[in-house]
Amino acid sequence: MPDQAPAYSSVQTFKPSAFAYVGCFLCLWLFSANTLHAQDTENVYTPDPAAQTLSTALSEWITPEQLDNTIQTVLLLGAVSLAPAIILMTTCFVRIVVVLGLLRAALGLQTLPSTQVITSLALFMSLAIMSPVWKQVYDEGVKPYSNKEKTLDEAWTSGIEPVRRFMSVQIEATSNQDDIWLFMKYMPHAKPPENYSEVPLAALLPAFMLSELKTAFLIGFQIFVPFLILDMVIASATMSMGMIMLSPSLISLPFKLLLFVLVDGWQLIVGMLMQSFQPFM
Repeated sequence: MPDQAPAYSSVQTFKPSAFAYVGCFLCLWLFSANTLHAQDTENVYTPDPAAQTLSTALSEWITPEQLDNTIQTVLLLGAVSLAPAIILMTTCFVRIVVVLGLLRAALGLQTLPSTQVITSLALFMSLAIMSPVWKQVYDEGVKPYSNKEKTLDEAWTSGIEPVRRFMSVQIEATSNQDDIWLFMKYMPHAKPPENYSEVPLAALLPAFMLSELKTAFLIGFQIFVPFLILDMVIASATMSMGMIMLSPSLISLPFKLLLFVLVDGWQLIVGMLMQSFQPFM
């Protein structure tokens, strides 16, 4: 009797062939190639439109045609930032604020009136004194330029003339012409001026400020003298009475304030300052 055939299992084991291995390898290789290509595409540099616009604008600003306009814009911004200082330099503000500060020191008051009060008073006094000058500046310079009747250079020449005249008259009235020659000495390329209209602004401005400081100190000396005499009288009286423990300045302060109020000192000082500026017409 022949041998019985072996029984086969109902579940057969799967054995992948070589073609299956090759197919899987090709699929993995294609997927990897597509992924790398996508990453390379994402990493490609694309220029920023804003950066290109800024670079183009910068290159246009420094062209010979636009360089002059760029320099004019920078100078205009600098002039606007320095405008408050320039306005104070060309007005009577310097003399007034220095005299008021010396008045406070002569009275022996360290913080009263405050610096803000003194500056505000000097500013409003300057507005009252300089209003005719600025009106001429507007009528002769700003208004014609706004109406396109003058060019910028012509408007500047016409508008600065009233200010030059004001500064020249003040220097002449205080006999401080030597201050102009002091600054002209350091300008070797400038020819000696025959009148004030030929003096360059680079010399006229500092000469005017120096003249104003000299005049303010002279007025301050005249203010100090009566209060100094009062201090000496009070000091002598306290020493003769043996009151050496009390400060003479502390005792003289009420008498200074009383004297200043009795003579109406504020009106005298302000009126004297207003009259010290000669008319410029």
